[in-house]
Amino acid sequence: MANLAELAEQRLRLTAAETNHLQRLLGTWGLLADLSFSDLMLFGRDRSADDEHSMVVLGQIRPTTSQTLFTNDWVGRVVTAVERPLVDQTFLTGAFSEGEIPPGAIEGPVRETCIPVTFGGRTIAVLTKDANQHVARQDGVLERTYLDVFNRFAEMVADGGFPFSGEEERGVVMPRVGDGVMVLDAEQRVQFASPNAISGLHRIGVHANSEGERFGELGLPDSPVRAAFALGRPTDEEIERGPNVTILLRIVPLVAAGEVTGALVLMRDISELRRRDLMLLSKDATIREIHHRVKNNLQTISALLRLQGRRLSSPEAKAAIEESVRRIRSIALVHETLSTTIGDDVPFIEIVRPLVRMVEEGLISPDRPIRFTVFGDAGILPADVATPLAVVLTELLQNVVDHAFSLGSTDDATVIIELENTGTRLRVTVTDNGVGTAPGFTIDDSKGLGLSIVRTLVTTELGGTIGFSAGEGTSSRPGTAVRISVPVRR
Repeated sequence: MANLAELAEQRLRLTAAETNHLQRLLGTWGLLADLSFSDLMLFGRDRSADDEHSMVVLGQIRPTTSQTLFTNDWVGRVVTAVERPLVDQTFLTGAFSEGEIPPGAIEGPVRETCIPVTFGGRTIAVLTKDANQHVARQDGVLERTYLDVFNRFAEMVADGGFPFSGEEERGVVMPRVGDGVMVLDAEQRVQFASPNAISGLHRIGVHANSEGERFGELGLPDSPVRAAFALGRPTDEEIERGPNVTILLRIVPLVAAGEVTGALVLMRDISELRRRDLMLLSKDATIREIHHRVKNNLQTISALLRLQGRRLSSPEAKAAIEESVRRIRSIALVHETLSTTIGDDVPFIEIVRPLVRMVEEGLISPDRPIRFTVFGDAGILPADVATPLAVVLTELLQNVVDHAFSLGSTDDATVIIELENTGTRLRVTVTDNGVGTAPGFTIDDSKGLGLSIVRTLVTTELGGTIGFSAGEGTSSRPGTAVRISVPVRR
């Protein structure tokens, strides 16, 4: 199913600003559908058709306060002026039109109201309100109030004042009409409060009759109401009563002829949502504390190993201890990064650079200088990929220092680490300009512990591939390129 942006590009002749205006309307028109107890559709003039009166459905929404007329999806459907003459008339005149939809177009007697959607002084679309006469709600105070507010919003749509400029679509916390509604008059006094709104007021300790009262007189914060009236733009406020009750208020001003003539206040009890937010924050803090403690424990193990290494006399044993310390420190770096980020995903570049510094500080001496350079970015990786990959990179850099420049001069010795994340695969390339490997060398030929660890982690744990090839150096120092490719698990 095509979305509005695609339909606008393929079938309409609208500017980017006009398309954005329609997208904002679709992001907020659930409010209008619920207030009108009706299905809403948005029509655009189809400029790709031969018939200049042809129209295409850009959007469709069903009310949550009443039954729907349309069980099928109409978005993307092309209709003619014969099928929807009132819509065509509104496009031509730029004025409201109302009447019944011709028989055959929709089942049953359907009353349609067409509202011009104005932007920049011209009609760029038509919004329709379609209501079945046989299933209309009983005409009570609530129904009359909601329809009156809808008509005021319809005038704002026709004047170009709704949706509000710069207003973006909100998330799932956006209050709906069914959650609770209050209507304020031009004096900022409550004219009407729905039953659900009264229940919401009771939850925050307001038991007095609210009609005729201002927010401040009810013990509610009135600053968001004053701001909405002064700025002519929606405002939001969360009211907390104790640790277990939170009510969200959204104040939407009603504007006529450039003046704020009232406001619609939407209420929603978000106590459960805020409780879950606190639980998630607590859980995240606990996980980060665990990573912090794991990092500290690994550093303690490294310190103990270094103390043990100082007591050894065998060079081989000391070297083995030092290698183990570096492996443990590389894992500790991952946990250190996880302890400062939200969730179990880490920016791998924040691990690569400390790893390089660790190798430089631990293995490079002034008489054997080696320059390390990092290019690219591996992006955000899950911890179960970042941890083994950090160990792999540590082993490869140590292998380069130990073997690539062990013979001959180390003048201009360089090691380049390249990172690339395609979204599905992560590629890591370590290239040096050292002595190179023996002809035909593969990682399976290696008997060393370091490359055995690399092979096991890459092929078994990460499910990737690894290969060695000659670099682009000189005949005496051809260099080596190690290429690793692993899938990125989402």
